[in-house]
Amino acid sequence: MNVIICNQRKELLSGLNIDIIKTIEGQYEVDQLIEMFKNFYYQRMILDITAIKDYTDIKTLQKLSISLDMEKIILLLDDTEESSSPNYLSKLISMGIYNFTRNIEGVMYLYNNPNSYRDVAQYHQIDDNEDGGIIYQGIEVDYCRIIGIKSLTDEAGATTFCNMMVNELKKNYNVVGVEVDDNQFGYFNNKLLHSVNNRELGKFIEKNRDKDAIIVDINNSPIALGLVQEVIYLVEPTTIKLNKLMNIKRNIFKELTGRKIILNKSLLSSKDVLELQYEAKTKFFFNMPPLNERDENIPIMDTFLAKLGFLKQQNDEEVEKRKKIFGLF
Repeated sequence: MNVIICNQRKELLSGLNIDIIKTIEGQYEVDQLIEMFKNFYYQRMILDITAIKDYTDIKTLQKLSISLDMEKIILLLDDTEESSSPNYLSKLISMGIYNFTRNIEGVMYLYNNPNSYRDVAQYHQIDDNEDGGIIYQGIEVDYCRIIGIKSLTDEAGATTFCNMMVNELKKNYNVVGVEVDDNQFGYFNNKLLHSVNNRELGKFIEKNRDKDAIIVDINNSPIALGLVQEVIYLVEPTTIKLNKLMNIKRNIFKELTGRKIILNKSLLSSKDVLELQYEAKTKFFFNMPPLNERDENIPIMDTFLAKLGFLKQQNDEEVEKRKKIFGLF
């Protein structure tokens, strides 16, 4: 059974699909937390850093690391400059705090795959150099949005989807795309697309921290899944693809409740989508039809990006019109 301690990030943690034995809300002195849980049995503790008073003072976290088993604790960081700086994260590692993240995907990954020092050693600044350029498990880099794309069904089109997102975004934003542990981007002949391996991804994101957005083709990389701030999951909604997915991961839609799931290359009508939502007991974020990737202008991709919060220059009337035309919701 698990414990959740939350404060400012309460809403984010409310959708966790884990067994919970105890939840407490508010902000506490670190000594209070130690006293509450030093003799309390739990499998994992999900700890919202804003629930700790004076958490920006690294000595506060040091006291916590001395008194509690940090291998059982997943630290959910906020987006303040103090707690997401490379120097702060390096000091967490020095104290044996290896499981930290800024997003819900990172929490679930660490819940099932706790880090060891080996997993975070590359982010540890032995010389305590604050200019080392470190990010880990979804820590936000300045104002840049780091968006991951991941296929849930076989060949759901994540690589091509990334390319089209980058091409549409570049008209209004400073954007770059990167794929992890694959070499498919090279076939697009697009200078904004790059290929890196797991170990290179952190440095790539740090190097591109001045961009408005970084679109990441996650593939099967757990490191990439942790580094991005948000994940878009692609499902090709054919009968064979859906049934195959459900046979392999029967509770996949339950596990992803509240996440952004896209029906990609979809020929489903609005009625079909409603029926599928009922069957899957989930709500899909967008119904994306097959697209011609060679088109210079893809209006429905603009509509999708507007729903993500991009292209805000579109007025509400135009967005609603496109939703009706393409059967979106």
